Amino acid sequence: MPANLPPQYFEAEKRYREARTTRDKLKCLEEMLTIMPKHKGTDKLRADLRRRISKLKDMGQARKGPGRRTPVYLLEKEGAGQIALIGPPNTGKSSLIAALTNAQPLIADYPFSTRIPLAGMMTYENVQIQLIDTPPLSSDFLEPWYPDLLRRADAWVLVVSLADDEVLDQIEQAEAILAPFKLGLQGKAADSHNAELRGRPTMVVLNKVDQALDQEEVALAQEIIQERFVILAVSARARQGLPELKAAIFNILNLVRVYTRAPGRAVNFEAPFVLPVNTTVQELASRIHKEFAQKFKYARVWGRETFEGQRVQRDYVLNDGDIVELHL
Repeated sequence: MPANLPPQYFEAEKRYREARTTRDKLKCLEEMLTIMPKHKGTDKLRADLRRRISKLKDMGQARKGPGRRTPVYLLEKEGAGQIALIGPPNTGKSSLIAALTNAQPLIADYPFSTRIPLAGMMTYENVQIQLIDTPPLSSDFLEPWYPDLLRRADAWVLVVSLADDEVLDQIEQAEAILAPFKLGLQGKAADSHNAELRGRPTMVVLNKVDQALDQEEVALAQEIIQERFVILAVSARARQGLPELKAAIFNILNLVRVYTRAPGRAVNFEAPFVLPVNTTVQELASRIHKEFAQKFKYARVWGRETFEGQRVQRDYVLNDGDIVELHL
């Protein structure tokens, strides 16, 4: 029996896919469940919606029970990914957060002005990415919840500055502070001597380059560091290099944006599916709906690696910017 879903259901489903927070997603799912007509044709879909609602509610509740506790500062993930900005005192992390997002952290000339984590949303083209301003990495004191916050993030941005110690020294100090917590910076390639450490993909931002007395020093620091890490030279104060930084932050998440459309319909470029690199057409169909993934016959793709409307197999690996048309 066909589901015969009303147009309002598909409008709520579209809002669900565009939602960035658990609360908004839950609201859309509950609306879809309310709108959906009750008959045999919708039984499976209703059960799937209830399962997703239950899962989101579980995610929104603090974990309870012996030996389990919620971290002091648990920042709910929003957007396509969560990036923690880390680094020594006074390197300009808060200034970068203010320049890249809608957040308003305390910015001061003295060190340790950031005492608690603060989240802000960065817009990169048609994607929202969550950036977190964190307290400084210091060998003198590290908040007990800090390592757990880093473990929950998808990637790290290590902010350093030529205005302070040597850049390499700042990186080594950060590694030394994180090592006792079994955390390590993951650069372009895994370091054999850090095999026991766990971390997240890390890029380095060389901030305050507008204050450098010698631009050759900036170039030299970049040349040395880029052997291990992706590095960008920026200035939050002068708003220098920020567009390139946004693109680099998106790239470090290893995501692709894929657009879908029904045959004969226009593409909505404002609401992409944001997926891990190496996602296949079959996996994309599963993201849309489990039954849809089982029933679709073939797909056509418009993208960099295909000619227009090329018919592809289920195991075709999607690229950033691909437009996919699934046929039943």
